[in-house]
Amino acid sequence: MFHYTVEVQKEMNETMEILEESLKREGFGVLWKFSVTEKLQEKGFDFQTPFVILEVCNPQEAARVLSENLLAGYFLPCKIVVYKENETTKIGMPKPTMLISMMNNEQLEHLAEDIEKRLISCINECK
Repeated sequence: MFHYTVEVQKEMNETMEILEESLKREGFGVLWKFSVTEKLQEKGFDFQTPFVILEVCNPQEAARVLSENLLAGYFLPCKIVVYKENETTKIGMPKPTMLISMMNNEQLEHLAEDIEKRLISCINECK
């Protein structure tokens, strides 16, 4: 499966607050918080599903990845999505291991495994 997604028993705002604190403890910062819902509505579309994309980065890990292969930057920063589906808050991300596997670079794959475990841990703290 290309993604890791879980259901949480909290509302979206509370989920994002918990997530941001968890990410901070792991050395990740939120570079950008993008409400797809607000943007689509602003553009005149009747899109009502709450859907937010967080772009997150750990500068130390980004430097390690980019030092290994600049093309890995195509996968940066990492994305985590928080959304509502059928009144249930969900949180998920594309797995870094799945993305980086396309590069066929064992060193990068090991880095991606570590990053993925850490991001999953942050997501799981929101449950």
